[in-house]
Amino acid sequence: MDPSAWQLWIIAALLAGALEIKLSGFVMLWFAVGSLAAALAASVGLGINGQLFLFTLVSVALFSASRTIFKHAFMRRAAHLKTGVEAMVGQEAVVVEALTEGHGGAVRINGEQWTARSLSGPVPEGERVTVEQVEGLKLWVRRASASHEISAQQKKEKAGWTS
Repeated sequence: MDPSAWQLWIIAALLAGALEIKLSGFVMLWFAVGSLAAALAASVGLGINGQLFLFTLVSVALFSASRTIFKHAFMRRAAHLKTGVEAMVGQEAVVVEALTEGHGGAVRINGEQWTARSLSGPVPEGERVTVEQVEGLKLWVRRASASHEISAQQKKEKAGWTS
């Protein structure tokens, strides 16, 4: 028994599907779908050039659109995850070397020691501060109580409660 073209395309689709299961990355999946499209074309009598063109067109189109497809399907409710330095802004740190007016000092945040400058005057060792911004390898911090006062003041201003 001689296999026909559509049967060969089905075999190719099954092999690509098996490889997709073994490998990761959603690459072989698109070749499997392209093979199924070519098998359908072969079953309706399209020539080999048409089958190859359809296989290539479907595979490349799905491969190039896969990022958009998966982003819309799986990531539509995902929040932006802050990592690294971006995640430090707004977190509390502990002063390990007093922050003075002219020279700054050091704080410990997430188990690491960072050079810091105070935005709210001198801060003694052991006090908690809030990271306001990161500039290179230096953190600009404010006393935790001062941060709460400022945020409360900003909330009042937004609500129109200025005094």
